[in-house]
Amino acid sequence: MNQSRDQASYTLAILFAINLLNFYDRQIFGALAEPIRKQWALNDSQIGWLATAFTLLYALVGVPFGRLSDRWKRPQLLSLGVAVWSLLTAASGLAWSYGSLFVARLGVGVGEATCAPASNSLIGDLYPAARRARALSLFMLGLPLGGFLGYFVSGHIAAWYGWRMAFYIACLPGLLLAVLARRLFDAPRGAAESSPLAGRPHQGSPYWSVLKIPTIRWIIITGALFNFNMYAVQTFLPAYLSRYHSLDLKQANTLAAITFSAVGIPGLLLGGWAADRIAAVRSSGRLLLSSASLLLAAAFIYLALNLSQGQLILFGALMGTGCLLCFLYYSCVYATIQDIVPPSLRGTAMALYFFAMYLLGGSFGPVLTGKLSDYFARLAMAEAGASSLNEHFRAVGLHRAMYMIPLCTVLLAAVLLAAARTVSRDMGELQLWMSSPDRPPLPVQPTAVHCRLVCRARTLSTHFLAQPHRSRRRPNQPLQRLEPRNRYSRAPRVPRFHRRRSCLARRHRGHRRRALQFHKACLRALHRSIEAS
Repeated sequence: MNQSRDQASYTLAILFAINLLNFYDRQIFGALAEPIRKQWALNDSQIGWLATAFTLLYALVGVPFGRLSDRWKRPQLLSLGVAVWSLLTAASGLAWSYGSLFVARLGVGVGEATCAPASNSLIGDLYPAARRARALSLFMLGLPLGGFLGYFVSGHIAAWYGWRMAFYIACLPGLLLAVLARRLFDAPRGAAESSPLAGRPHQGSPYWSVLKIPTIRWIIITGALFNFNMYAVQTFLPAYLSRYHSLDLKQANTLAAITFSAVGIPGLLLGGWAADRIAAVRSSGRLLLSSASLLLAAAFIYLALNLSQGQLILFGALMGTGCLLCFLYYSCVYATIQDIVPPSLRGTAMALYFFAMYLLGGSFGPVLTGKLSDYFARLAMAEAGASSLNEHFRAVGLHRAMYMIPLCTVLLAAVLLAAARTVSRDMGELQLWMSSPDRPPLPVQPTAVHCRLVCRARTLSTHFLAQPHRSRRRPNQPLQRLEPRNRYSRAPRVPRFHRRRSCLARRHRGHRRRALQFHKACLRALHRSIEAS
């Protein structure tokens, strides 16, 4: 027992380090956006597309990688992905133009797409449901720590040695982690569940089996909205502090690292502890907790953006509190996905979730924010009657565009509230599926008696169903309604031709009905005899 717990702890530590490096490499561009923009004379829309470069391919290739993590060895997949994205991060420092850097960031997205599905699936098989939210919170600590180091370390390296050196340094720890990831223990699917049947393969299409769960569909929508906000903040927060509050590169990255990334550490630890506690009381408690925290976060972020220039301490306190409450989303939602999806489909579920999260949210968050920033900057220039777009107008445009973030956060809280209404039923259905075995298939070798019964029934039914009754009615002669005739009826006597046609039709309907009944009776007898044998 202690050996398995130590093995799980060691695996979680390596996965945490890989996730930290994942978000460190992802955060580098946000820290270096301003010097890159000034060197190549880029606008905010181009910066937004460059931040989107890796998320587009990340979302597209993440779906097959998620399915691969359910079928292949997850440590080998992680090792290969870490090595690829580390080498391509170093290649970003060799970029000579905007296009070459764009291509390098696309390659980084391919490597990083292996991390989330394989790691989340592996943690779900190492830790039971009662401790899963805390384990996932420790794993997701790589997000704020990686973001903090990405802002802080990369900003300082860029100030001392130039922005290219920041990309080179990120490559070395990645190659070391690629070697360590290859030697990790790959737990069997469903090993942490109480039911011995939990790890069996799921029948049918894996993607439809995941998407037909109602709560997963709500969670996918929340992922797109949440990542829209997070990527917009991490891409433009240093630029916002530099333009609107007049900080230099080092100061802007330091304050952004504290208010956006460092506060995630207590946010994730608090979220993991609170999510497990509230889930023991109420099955929908995790989603309700996440919805309430995001509603409060929207209010704090709005108040931070409403401050005037120069109020840096109050801005840091309000923005930091809002971002801290946002980080509870990871602890609550990631654990909920593990609770409603079968173990053999968790990698696929995370890949579909990240597909929407990054394609619809992470990809368009920086782009739309950048386009809004350019639009409001040109509007401010037109209002001032100026002829050139200077840094003052760019600061005004970005400040107005950032108000989209609290608006999306309110919408996100509402969607989480809708997901909380369906999660209890989905959790119950998963527990029922894991505890009940699949019905064994019927034997495929029936006896000779079974074959004769089926052939006789099929022959009769085919004869009477495929051969329509041939009526002697002339082509254009209308049908007449036949009234019942008896000694007390005053209906006129029906001609002989119509009496004969009516008799044949009734006889034909009777034959069809008896053939169908005989066919069904033979099939029921066949299935009963096969099951008995």
